[in-house]
Amino acid sequence: MALKHLRAIMNRISKGLGFEEPSLTQIARKTRDPYCVLISCILSLRTRDETTSAASRRLFALAKTPETMERMTLETLRKTIYPVGFYKTKAARIIEISRLLLKRHAGRVPDTLDALLALPGVGRKTANIVMVYGFHEPGLPIDTHCHRIPNRIGWIRTKTPDETEQVLRKVLPKRYWMIFNDLFVQFGQNVCKPIGPRCNECVIDRYCEKVGVKPRATGTR
Repeated sequence: MALKHLRAIMNRISKGLGFEEPSLTQIARKTRDPYCVLISCILSLRTRDETTSAASRRLFALAKTPETMERMTLETLRKTIYPVGFYKTKAARIIEISRLLLKRHAGRVPDTLDALLALPGVGRKTANIVMVYGFHEPGLPIDTHCHRIPNRIGWIRTKTPDETEQVLRKVLPKRYWMIFNDLFVQFGQNVCKPIGPRCNECVIDRYCEKVGVKPRATGTR
């Protein structure tokens, strides 16, 4: 199955964006460290970008390796990452992962998808993010934006992000995998929003089937 107007859509999105990069991309560029990417991704789940960025900066100022993280008390870690969503659960999970990395992986983050998925609390999105932003290897991190937009465009018909990942792995050329998440997260946060997408300003409007997009009601006087 060929994705309609794939090259034109990807080119137009990449050239039409002038927004701030997602927090995980910024962290990856600054740290160049798979462990920091992994921990930041855990912090980011169900949390706004700006909150993730601030919590990551506070945490990495105190600890940025499994060794130093494992020595932190649970209470200190909770206070440091607050107010990320589910901060108590995430603090315990970060310490658990750090100890496991020290015990089983000599303190290194594993560099395969299967090994990452074996870590406690690491799902497919997190594992793919670490592959792309931590190791610069092809992966397809699919969040709500990366799931919604391909369906809205009319490329695919899927019901969950995991299903979207599996379908895109078969039909999206690998040359686009490394940039897909970055582009579609920015595009989804700023233009192709879940509610009230800015279709009149959209650079790919002519190619989009607008699946599920309700037309704006016109007011009458």
